[in-house]
Amino acid sequence: MKKLLNLFLAVLLMATLLAGCNQPGEDTSGASVGDGTETSMDGAVTPEGKDKDVVITMFVSKVEIADQLEAMAKEYSDQTNGVTVEVWGTTGDGYFDQLQSKLSAGASQSPTIFSVNPGEEAILLKNYLVDLSDESYVQYVAQNMEVKVDGKTVGIPFGLEGFGLVYNESLVSANEITNFDSFESTLQKLKGEGLNPFSLSQEDYFLIAHILNVPFAMQENPEEFIQAVNGGTQALSGNAIFEEWAKFMEAIRATCANPMEVTYDKQTGDFATGKNAIIHQGNWAWGMFADYDLGFDISMMPLPVNGNDKISIGVASAWCISSIATEEEQAAAKDLFTWMFESTGGHRYIVDEFKFVPAMTNINAPDLDPLSKAVNAYSNEGKSLIWTFNYWPAGIVGSDLAPATQKFFMDENMTGAQFLQELDAAWANATQ
Repeated sequence: MKKLLNLFLAVLLMATLLAGCNQPGEDTSGASVGDGTETSMDGAVTPEGKDKDVVITMFVSKVEIADQLEAMAKEYSDQTNGVTVEVWGTTGDGYFDQLQSKLSAGASQSPTIFSVNPGEEAILLKNYLVDLSDESYVQYVAQNMEVKVDGKTVGIPFGLEGFGLVYNESLVSANEITNFDSFESTLQKLKGEGLNPFSLSQEDYFLIAHILNVPFAMQENPEEFIQAVNGGTQALSGNAIFEEWAKFMEAIRATCANPMEVTYDKQTGDFATGKNAIIHQGNWAWGMFADYDLGFDISMMPLPVNGNDKISIGVASAWCISSIATEEEQAAAKDLFTWMFESTGGHRYIVDEFKFVPAMTNINAPDLDPLSKAVNAYSNEGKSLIWTFNYWPAGIVGSDLAPATQKFFMDENMTGAQFLQELDAAWANATQ
């Protein structure tokens, strides 16, 4: 019944998107970056032979960089002949709904540039996304971080976020935690020293979604594996990688504070004050340490399931160009992207103003915080696991996976194998 309802809603949504305009076509600009342009000393692109009043608009979901985007748009407009960049603000929550409304209203009322989340959002809007595969800056996108649909690069990532084992370097050595045995023995050693060795927190994503990403991302083809789980032809139980991951979960429960009694604030606060040796978190947690004098160095390392040496790195959103914009607007938007991703002026905004962990290998960011620096290093070395939860059934984390995980941590007699069975049952419930 749920599958039929989801199919009906998807069809209805696409009908709504297409109602206000002609069927959007493929990118017909025919312009490659650099064709008919001159590049100034600071990397700004000066289009030749274009109307003097061409205007491109940006509608981006990250409201926290709205002022910085305005400044970038003005700087680029001032130094670029014949192109004006305008930034459209969002009106509260529901950015994706607002974007859908604008696109359905037709080209004259929709943005030239907008942001889309990887996964289902990009797939849903694929007919509105220009193919950027042949643009010069795509070669610099960090490995597997470009947004692709049907084999085409349609989105350039804002910046990277990553998560793994955030650890206190005065208490833990990353070189000594490389497999299950070393992980378990480290937890036991730290517990014997009166510390909480490892901490999860009770919030749904911090409790299960992030740590469960690891065994999914380690599958040979994660997307196909998830589709098989969704279709009931594949289970987590019996899969060797998931079975070892379940052993890690047993070790965490046996030696560490019960995450059902730990909030995110407590988790990060206890780490900052030296009570937690390791926490499972991301580079965003650095902001939680601003009010503390840590007194020790910190970094991030992988959860070594089956010897895994990668951390989970992904992008929350990506820059896209509208395929229903005019050819001239598309060409101007591509020129703006070239400036953003290939010039020192554009790089300055990405790193210094937007404060992003660069998702491009040609952007240097020497002043990153320690956790962001670790994410950047793992990405540049190609040691990243994809974010698979973008492909999980909608709502499954809070409605199904979190309750199953709470049950595991509240029942010390539940084995790891039984926990996997609970997760399989939760998945089946979410896809009925």
